[in-house]
Amino acid sequence: MHILITGAAGMIGSKLTQALIARRTLRGQEITGLTLVDVNAPTPPVGLPAAALAADLSDPASAPALIEQRPDVIFHLAAIVSGEAEADTAKGYAVNLGGTMALCEAIVAQDDYCPRLVHTSSIAVFGVPLPDVIPDDQPPRPLTSYGTQKRMAELMIDDLSRKGLLDGVSLRLPTICIRPGKPNAAASGFYSSILREPLSGQTATLPVSEDTRHWFASPRAAVGFLIHAAEMDTGPLGQDRSLNLPGVDATVGDEIAALGRVAGEAAVARIERAEDPAVAAIVAGWPKGFDPVRARALGFEAESGMDEIIRVHIEDELGGKLPD
Repeated sequence: MHILITGAAGMIGSKLTQALIARRTLRGQEITGLTLVDVNAPTPPVGLPAAALAADLSDPASAPALIEQRPDVIFHLAAIVSGEAEADTAKGYAVNLGGTMALCEAIVAQDDYCPRLVHTSSIAVFGVPLPDVIPDDQPPRPLTSYGTQKRMAELMIDDLSRKGLLDGVSLRLPTICIRPGKPNAAASGFYSSILREPLSGQTATLPVSEDTRHWFASPRAAVGFLIHAAEMDTGPLGQDRSLNLPGVDATVGDEIAALGRVAGEAAVARIERAEDPAVAAIVAGWPKGFDPVRARALGFEAESGMDEIIRVHIEDELGGKLPD
C-alpha cells in the first residue's frame, strides 16, 4: 500500500502522517511507503519508508511526476486558506482548483489505474440564505472564492468517479478547532485562537460577537474522517461523492463558556474583544449547523461538544495538562 499526501507539511497533513505511521496498515494492507508533498518539503518521518518532496501542484509538471508512482490512496490536502483565497483570487484558483485539476488529470492519464482520492473540501461551499441546520440535500451556493474553488473541485471528482477514472470522496470539513501552532490567514482562525492562546496563558482577540454560531471538529476528528474515507465502501455514495461531516454546533459564547468550565475564569479573562467588520462579514455568510445523516450512517464520527474539543487539545498538544 503506497500512500500520497499532498499538503503534508500542514497541520492536518502532519497529524495524518503520524496516525498512518502508528497504524502501519490501511484498508487491511500493510503501508509500504509514503510520499509526502508540500510547497516546502515536509520533515521526513520515522517509522515507515517515506519520500518527502517539495512540489507546487499549480506547476503543470508536478502532478504527473507524483502520479507516475501510482499510489493506491491519495489524500489531497494541498490548498490555500479562505482569507488568502479571497484576497488573492488568481492564487486561489491556481492552487485550490488548478492544483486539484492537475492531480486528477495526471490520474486519468494513467492506464488501468483507479486510486482512492480523498479530497478535503469545506463547508464554505454553502452560502446564505441558509437554514439554521443544513440538511444533506441543501444546494451548495458558495459566496466566497474559496468555497467556489472547492465546489468546482467536488464536481470534477464526482464526474471522474462516475466514469470510473478514480474513486473519489470529498469531505466538507467543519472548521477545525483547536488548531495548534500560530494563527494562519484563514478568516476562521479566531475560532481556535480564542481557546488556544488562553489555554497557553496568552491573550487572544475576538473579532466577532459572541452569538456567532459555527460548526466545529477537532484535528483528531479530522484525521479520523480522512482515514475512514480512505477505507470506506464508496458504493453507497452513488454519484454524489461530497459529504457534510459531523461536528459540534456552537456559538462563540459556547466556546468561551466551555473554556471557563475546563480551564477556569482566568483563561476566559485573557480574551480581548475588538470587532473586525471584515472578518464578521465573511463569517456571517457561513453555515451554522448541519444534520449530516449520510456521513453518520457511513460511520463518520466527531466530538459531542465543545468541552470535549478543548480536552482533546489539552491531551494532544499540551501533554494532558494546562500550563502553570
